[in-house]
Amino acid sequence: MPGPRPAALAASTDSGYHARMNEQRITSRRRVLKAGSIAFAGNEIACTVRNLSETGAALEVVTPLFIPDRFALVVSSEQLNRQCHIVWRREKRIGIAFD
Repeated sequence: MPGPRPAALAASTDSGYHARMNEQRITSRRRVLKAGSIAFAGNEIACTVRNLSETGAALEVVTPLFIPDRFALVVSSEQLNRQCHIVWRREKRIGIAFD
């Protein structure tokens, strides 16, 4: 008979775990698929905005290398040009919070 699952494994397999993680957000994010630009020091790097809220966004990039910790996110279709900072980086995605 198998023993009890370690707490970390139980949390990662718990179907309610992801719902609880989303509850920590200040505002809900809406899924989008918009072209954007990461603008800094006269440079621009193309990105895709995957979700967006009043307080931040998740961006998909070709590579997170060479992207500074602070930059302006520009999304022309949303008339958005906001200063922001990176909260997390994972493979080809970065999470940002607006300043």
